[in-house]
Amino acid sequence: MSKFRSLLHNNRQTLSKTASYYVIHITVAAMVAYAVTGNLIASLTLSLLEPTVQAFAFFFHEKAWQRWNVRKQAAATNAGLSHAA
Repeated sequence: MSKFRSLLHNNRQTLSKTASYYVIHITVAAMVAYAVTGNLIASLTLSLLEPTVQAFAFFFHEKAWQRWNVRKQAAATNAGLSHAA
């Protein structure tokens, strides 16, 4: 399996969450940008640009939380083992 396909397979849930968040974010951003500017083209441009950057940030944020949880569980396991000795 290629590295890219492996990345997609191993991160399926995070990528799905990122995609659903992206759609919600674009919708909200478009409505807010239109309310502020009154300009459909400007609101569509803003609503696509900012959430796209945020989607990438969310993906890496989610990965950081996953690593933190793994480390926390490992520390708890190690602490349990040291108390048993």
